[in-house]
Amino acid sequence: MEQFDDNLLNIESYEVVGKLPDPFLFDDGTRVKDVSEWPRRRAEMFRTAVELQYGTLPPEPEFLEVENTYSGGNAASFIVRTGTRRKPVSFRLKVIFPKSRNRPVIVDGDLCFNYAMNDGFIRAATDLDIGWALFDRTELAYDLPWVNERRGPLFETYPEYTFGSLGAWAWGYMRAVDALEKLALPSVDLKAIAFSGHSRGGKTAALAGAIDERAAFVNPNATCAGACGCYRVHVTASSKEVPTFRSETLADITRVFPQWFGPDLHRYADRENELPFDTHFLKAMVAPRVLFVSEAAEDFWSNPVGSWHSSIAAAEVFDFLGVPENMYWYFRKGTHFHKAEDVAAFASIIAHHVDGKPLPDVYFKTPFKPFEKIYDWEKP
Repeated sequence: MEQFDDNLLNIESYEVVGKLPDPFLFDDGTRVKDVSEWPRRRAEMFRTAVELQYGTLPPEPEFLEVENTYSGGNAASFIVRTGTRRKPVSFRLKVIFPKSRNRPVIVDGDLCFNYAMNDGFIRAATDLDIGWALFDRTELAYDLPWVNERRGPLFETYPEYTFGSLGAWAWGYMRAVDALEKLALPSVDLKAIAFSGHSRGGKTAALAGAIDERAAFVNPNATCAGACGCYRVHVTASSKEVPTFRSETLADITRVFPQWFGPDLHRYADRENELPFDTHFLKAMVAPRVLFVSEAAEDFWSNPVGSWHSSIAAAEVFDFLGVPENMYWYFRKGTHFHKAEDVAAFASIIAHHVDGKPLPDVYFKTPFKPFEKIYDWEKP
């Protein structure tokens, strides 16, 4: 990885529109006292960080069937049929097997982003004996830039729920895990399932990882607004290689992609300080499992400064739960993409926790001078 110092970015404007809400504060105004109370608080956070942000999610399916359609070499393909008996849905799942038995597998719904999933991208994980379970999330909910309404099979299956496309795609991650459980493949360690995705797929991986505790490792990559940035932080920046650009706001994303979210999130456009949560809540919901937030330093639309702020805040929860070592973040030089080096950084974390391999020296380095914290609470 190309190294940088904390002067890589020129921060031209920086605005904080409010302090980050306290994740340890119960809805009734009392505060979490000890670790035993965290599950109750986490359940409350679901109503804001998940349901307010993404809508009411589709339920667990009535059934799930997996049919093998191809097997050869180190890979196999399957059709997953699930949903309701009245209105089933299906999607294709491609599994690239690890070399050994009982190994980690990364679930990634970005098969629609085939420009990224080249040989180097895949090998960044398989070289560490980590497999893949790849699917195209758009088979469940469409992703069309000229259509700003909810479209796709899953909306027809569960019309009574208010989830947007991100909720539909996250449901796909969970069904992919169901399929892996049903297949019981000898090469797959079901206790070492990892979720990853990029951009809108990164939002999806963050959401799926927050709610599905079967994901032992969660890696949202360059999510922009709507998952790992920070609604309350607005930044304009430049670098020697990238001209001046600003970060994406809640108003931007809910105007252009209203179908991705729940029906009420747009009400907070330009009123971010009134949100009862921010993105550190979603990150904190992954704890005590492993979270790795990966960003491109010069991806200004993705709000690298805001992502750092919300990661620092979420780290308070990991520390409170006794697992500070399970919270990772990093920046690489460059712009908006899911590179093989991003996968390699995630795979190294998985290999560190599963195999005890040493970590590379790429984490916890900022391309800007750190700012003061934007919260006034601390862990109990």
